[in-house]
This record gives sequence, C-alpha cells and structure tokens, in this order.
Amino acid sequence: MIRSPRGHTVCADGPAPLEWAPTPFPFDRLAALRAEGPVHRVHVPGSGDAWLVVTRDAVRAALTDPRLRNDIRHSAGWESDGGHAVGRNMLQSDPPHHTRLRRLVAGHFTPGRIAALRPRIEAVARGLLDRMPEAGTADLVGGYALPLPVTVICDLLGVPAEDREDFHTWSNDLVTPTGAEAAASAAALTGYLTGLIARKAHTPDGTLLAGLAAPDASGALSPEEQLGMAFLLLVAGHETTVNLISATVLALLTHPDQLALLRARPELAGAVVEESLRLHSPVHAGAFRFAAEPLELAGTRVAAGDAVLVSLAAASRDPLAFPDPDRFDLTRRPQGHLGFGHGVHHCLGAPLARAEAVVALNLLLERHPALALDAGPEALTWRVGTLLRGLTALPVRLRPRTPPSGPPGADPEGSPIRP
Repeated sequence: MIRSPRGHTVCADGPAPLEWAPTPFPFDRLAALRAEGPVHRVHVPGSGDAWLVVTRDAVRAALTDPRLRNDIRHSAGWESDGGHAVGRNMLQSDPPHHTRLRRLVAGHFTPGRIAALRPRIEAVARGLLDRMPEAGTADLVGGYALPLPVTVICDLLGVPAEDREDFHTWSNDLVTPTGAEAAASAAALTGYLTGLIARKAHTPDGTLLAGLAAPDASGALSPEEQLGMAFLLLVAGHETTVNLISATVLALLTHPDQLALLRARPELAGAVVEESLRLHSPVHAGAFRFAAEPLELAGTRVAAGDAVLVSLAAASRDPLAFPDPDRFDLTRRPQGHLGFGHGVHHCLGAPLARAEAVVALNLLLERHPALALDAGPEALTWRVGTLLRGLTALPVRLRPRTPPSGPPGADPEGSPIRP
C-alpha cells in the first residue's frame, strides 16, 4: 500500500467532503465533478480528507508543483507512515533525495535497455502461450497477463522462481489493502526482501538487486532505502502492466471494429496500448501529495498540510484535451495522456510496461486469432483501490486457427499481428 494520510483532515470550512470510495467504474462521476470544476474536497475511506484534482491542466499543474510533496511528513495529520509501506522509496520522497534514488536505477529502464530485453519478454510470452490450451477456455489474467510481467521483473531483479507466487500474493494485498491482510503481507514481504537483499550482498549474481545491495556500490543505499527500492521496483514493476494488458485485450474484444482495424493495420499495436492507457488508466490516481505551504491550485485554496489526490483517470478523459473521450479509438493520437503520470515522478518503468504490453498483445493475437470473451463484460470482477484498478480474471475462449479455404497463405481470420 502506498502511504496515505490516515486520519488526516483538511480545513473544516465549507460543505462536507464528498465520499470517495474506490469503485471499478468511476468515470461518470469523475466527468460530473470535472464539469463542476477542477478541484473538489473528498473523503477517502481509510485515508481521510483530501483535495481531488480532476481536469488535465490542473492535474499536470499539481504534478509539477514543488510545493506539493510526496513525503508524508508534510501532512498535517502525520503520526506514522499512514499505511503498510515497505522501506523508504522514490514514490514517497522528494528532490533531492528522490533524484538520488532515481538516478541509481534509471539506467536499467532506458529504451535501449528495454529493447535488449525484448527477446526475453517474447520468450516468456511464448512459453506462457504454449502452456495454454489450443482450444477451450482460459483465464487470461492468471495464465498470461500476470505471469508475464512478474517473470520479467523478477528476472531483472533476481527473485528466485520458486518465490514468485508468494511475492505476488503479498503485492496484491498491499496495493488493494483489506485490513489485516495488508499488515500481514507487509510484514511477510519485509522479512522476505530483507533476507533476499542480504543474500545478494554476500553472493552477487549480476542482477539489479545485487548491484544495489553491493557494499561498495556507487551512491550506496541505506538498508531502509534498499528495502524500499526492492519493494517499489517489484510491485510497481508488474501491477500496472497486469492491469494494462488485461484491460487492453478486453477493450479489443468488446470493440470488434477496432480489433479488425488492428488486424488490417498491425503497425497500430503501439497506438492500441497508448489509447488503452488513456481510456482505462490502470493507475487511477497518483500517490497522495501534501502541501508544504499554503497554496492555490486551480483557484482553490489549499492549506499547509492538506492532502491532494490527482486523478489520472479523470485527466485522461478530459474532453478539452481528448475529443469524445469515452470512445476507444485506435486512430486517436493521445499525446499528453497521463497514464504513467507526469513530472519528476513519471513512471520509471514506462518503457518496460509498454514493451511488455505490445509483445503480449502481438503474440496473443497471432497465436489465437479467433480469441473471444467467455463471459459478458458485466459479469467481470475488478480489483480496485484508491490508486489502482484491474481485472481479477479475464475468461476467454480459445479456438484453433481455421484451415484456409482460399489460395495458399490466405487467412480467413484476418492478418495476425506480428511482433
């Protein structure tokens, strides 16, 4: 769980705050709030009161305002970490501390490094598809969208294969906390990562985590920073991508005209991912920020210590930036969407998430050109929290490729998407 200002309240003046409980489909309510104004006072269960920012311009301004800090110690209601955070990480820090932490790992997530990882991503995806039946039904989340990014990030950091199922269970409890489970998983993950970091320090193996744990590493991290870095990279390195892959496949299967367009124009694979990031916002909101001093945000007075919650989902459906924003359109050029955030906390792993999503989509549709949903969209269940949103499962029907009936090489199902 990302730290939140538990018990925090903003100034008592004005009307009572709106209740803002997590829901899988907040888009209509966000649109109504956006029509009324850019900033609203809300109450977030389990966290307290906050200012919710819902227009694209105001969200961008909030994400680049140095007076809004990620460090919870700027919260007026701060008494503890406010949640079940593991260690001290980049998402909970501000420059110059944040700058130092990010610099230590940024080189591992450059476009060049990710391009070099692509063969491994493809190999993992093909292996997962090989394990799925050629025909019948399958859960695309549990069998594909989840294990692909988990395997890749665990390979990169050096998490042993036999530990990965436990790791995801702990991660799931933390990003969508439900009381006692979150506390227990935070303790379990802390103990596991502490032991793993110690082993990497004594027996380096060339993985990213071993490099960070090396006693003589440049800009060596404190034990708390090592723990926080491992936690953030492992959790953020797969949770968002699981949601992105599954939501993108669902969007295509429920918009057959767009799926047909993708088959006719495979070069749109990257555009599919960008439009899905904009429309579905796997990360619904950025981490809580706290006013280090009194300020004005889009015409709203924010007191020192007040919490601010920026809605990336609302910003990416702002009709002033994206005409007809609720439409799924592969030909849209959604430059400026905020699916990966903005400013100094823009998602470090965005190049990796994009590469994994494109590879996952390409290879899935190549292997299963007649892929279809095995349940109505209304029957699907969603895992939601204040910050994240994703499918718990995506049941699909797999059908073998129909033998061509036309000239050699013809494909009655349409052209497969190629990596």
